[in-house]
Amino acid sequence: MGRQNWRPSNMLYPVPAVLVSCMDEEGRANIMTAAWAGTLCSDPVMVSVAIRPQRYSHDIIARTGEFVISLTTKDLCRAADFCGVRSGRDVDKFDYLHLTRLPSVHVAPPGVAESPVCLECRVTEIRPMGVHDLFIARVEGVSVDDAYLDEKGRLDLERADLIAYSHGEYFLLGRKLGKFGFSVQKKKGKARTPERRNKSNRR
Repeated sequence: MGRQNWRPSNMLYPVPAVLVSCMDEEGRANIMTAAWAGTLCSDPVMVSVAIRPQRYSHDIIARTGEFVISLTTKDLCRAADFCGVRSGRDVDKFDYLHLTRLPSVHVAPPGVAESPVCLECRVTEIRPMGVHDLFIARVEGVSVDDAYLDEKGRLDLERADLIAYSHGEYFLLGRKLGKFGFSVQKKKGKARTPERRNKSNRR
């Protein structure tokens, strides 16, 4: 089996397809879709979003220094695609898509109420990277839909039908394969070493 060597390209997939909402100084809210968003730090909680300067939301976020990231689900997939291909210069996406503005606690822009989780963010740095600018932001607060909390109050995002973006297409996240630390979790009082796993695979 061979392999090919391609020129540099953005092939770090899959990535989250998130809705990024902002609000201008006159109170007009907009939503854009971003696939290049990620976690930067856990303490303080920091995230980033890469946005092209030509995007309508770019200047709004640059001026106001605030935005909200809303996670996307199977039910929000069509809205996520629409918000990525239509400009807020031409249409009020909240109204057109019948999305509910969720009032934020820490920032001015609303989140998307239909999303299971909304992250309220305040920009700390804008770093030009080339054709994109990287907006680095501190997460000031998180809004979670009660519908996705289990009986113990823990967040169960597996029930949310989250989606991901990969090479121009949207995908529903599949079945769970494990949890953090499962590879070293003890079983019946003994750790499963690589040697023991290999033997069990040969049965």
